[in-house]
Amino acid sequence: MNKGNILVVDDEDIVLLSCKRALTPEGYNVKTVRRGADGITLLGNEAFDIVMTDLKMPDMDGIEVLRRVKEGWPAIEVIIITGYQTVETAVKAIKLGAFDYIEKPFTPEQILTVVNNAVARRANQ
Repeated sequence: MNKGNILVVDDEDIVLLSCKRALTPEGYNVKTVRRGADGITLLGNEAFDIVMTDLKMPDMDGIEVLRRVKEGWPAIEVIIITGYQTVETAVKAIKLGAFDYIEKPFTPEQILTVVNNAVARRANQ
């Protein structure tokens, strides 16, 4: 059973792999890309429930990914993944519509809890 479609955007392979390993066995369909622009392109071609994006990436940062997702697909929940959390970026992300923030390094349990909460919120909208 597919619990939801998740797009993970991060320039680190270990993060992409960790998300896939944590979420796929729980019934989520997970696609991964290494660049923000590739993620936005994929959103135009496939339906996703959740986008998880790294904050610091070389081509397009997570705030820009968040902004574009909310402009084009406002119903998609966006979760920010970062190793550089500051109050300022957290506030900015939440104001722009991010569902939540996950700090690196994260555990499979942490990622699953946030994703399950985002899916529940989407179901109640």
